[in-house]
Formats: sequence, structure tokens, C-alpha cells
Amino acid sequence: MAKLTRRHLLGAAASGLLAGGAGKAAAARHGLRKAPAVLRGASPPRPVIMLDPGHGGKDPGAIGVSGTYEKHIAVAAATELHALLMASGRYDVVLSRTDDRFIPLAGRVELAHRHKADLFISMHADALHQSDVRGASVYTLSGNASDRQTALLAETENSADRFAGPGMADVPPDVEEILNSLVHEETRRGSAHMAASVIRSFQNRIQLLHHPSRHAAFRVLKSGDIPSVLVEMGFMSNHLDEQALRRAAHRTQITQAMKQAIDGYFLRQRKGML
Repeated sequence: MAKLTRRHLLGAAASGLLAGGAGKAAAARHGLRKAPAVLRGASPPRPVIMLDPGHGGKDPGAIGVSGTYEKHIAVAAATELHALLMASGRYDVVLSRTDDRFIPLAGRVELAHRHKADLFISMHADALHQSDVRGASVYTLSGNASDRQTALLAETENSADRFAGPGMADVPPDVEEILNSLVHEETRRGSAHMAASVIRSFQNRIQLLHHPSRHAAFRVLKSGDIPSVLVEMGFMSNHLDEQALRRAAHRTQITQAMKQAIDGYFLRQRKGML
């Protein structure tokens, strides 16, 4: 017989699966004096959010005008957002990384599935060829890019797997097609709602890129059943954005706006508005 964990015993006892003396004896052995009552109208499980700080380890991401690494900015902001969300008591939040290590793009999606995430947020501060472009933006998955700038950005992001070594970076076209087909309409709709919620929260608080809601074929967003967005907090290629992202106070503004966006997204979901 498989070993019963404390959680399994609790669930079984509550469901009446361990009845009579056997149930009492098993519960007693694990320090459970009384099976918990099944409460009607109990609160639903807390949503699980996966926060994914971009890049890491041998992949520095974009390098700013004054030498700031995107990977450090991303993990600093994601860690602060994690603390804010956990402090609210409304969510279970998982970070794809808490230290400076490399994770392949597919590994990030796999982590989200392993934790049964209800929302996936990838956090970045990339670079563009135009150093005068600045502002935050939000990206969702699409087979076609919304514009040339976003297409180039997705190409740069998708090339992160070059650090993974031979055999890891290239995805065969047939697999790519399958991945694209897995993005269900419901997931796309949820992703679009989350992107809109981020933009609403950023308005009048965080400078936004012109036309801040964009889309392209970002591999890290290819999770068929998890609404997913990639948030560009600014561009390291712009010295004003880089300076702002280096300041803890500015990153706090971003994370507070992100929390508001997440709260708004799940509120609309509970009300059946998504």
C-alpha cells in the first residue's frame, strides 16, 4: 500500500474514505486527532500566479546604456511583486527563479504547468535599436507580430535559448505549429484581458510606450491553457528608462501597479466578466 501523507489523510478523512476505526487509527498515527469538517460554502482555492523574471545566469538579457543587466532588474522587480501578492493573502505565487540562474524558455512554461498556474507573467526590460524609445508595454502571444518593432523584440527574446547549448534552441516547424495550435481561444481572451488590466493600472503612474498593447510569437508565452503576458517595464536601450529601473522607488511603483492589475483581472474573472 502506498504511503499516505498527512494531506492525503486529511482529504480522505474529510471525504469519509477512512471510516470508523481504521480512519481514526491512521489519523492518530499522523497526529490528527479529529478529521476536519467539510464546510459548505468554503472559499475557493487561491489562484496560482507564476512570475517569471526574464533571462538569468549566462544570459544577461539586455545590457543598459550604463551597463545595467536586464536579468538583475527583472528578478528584483519580480521578487518585490511576489512579496506584495503573498502579503495580500489572496494568491499562491511562484517565482521561476529567485537567483541568478539560466532557465530555458520551455522550462519556464513547464514550471507554470507543474505548479498548475492560473496566470503567467514574464517580466522584462529589453533593448531596442532606437535609443529614443521608452516606456512600459505589454505583449501577448500571436502567430503574427503587431508591428515590426515587436517582431524584432520577439526574435531577440526567442533567441535566449542559444545559451542552452546544442539541441535545445531549435524547435522543429511541426512542433512549433502544434504549440501554436494549443493556444486556445479562451486562453487568448484571458491573456488579452490581463494585458488590458496592466495598461489600465499603468496609466497615469508609469510611462507607457506608444500603442502599449502588442503581440508576437513569444515562445515563453506558449502555454496552451494558462493566460500569459510579457511585461516590458521599460527599455534598457533608453538611458532614462534604465535610470528609472535602477531606482527601487520606481520599481515599487511598477510592482504596485502590477498588483492592482492582477487584482482587477481576478475580480473580473470572479464576476464572470472575462
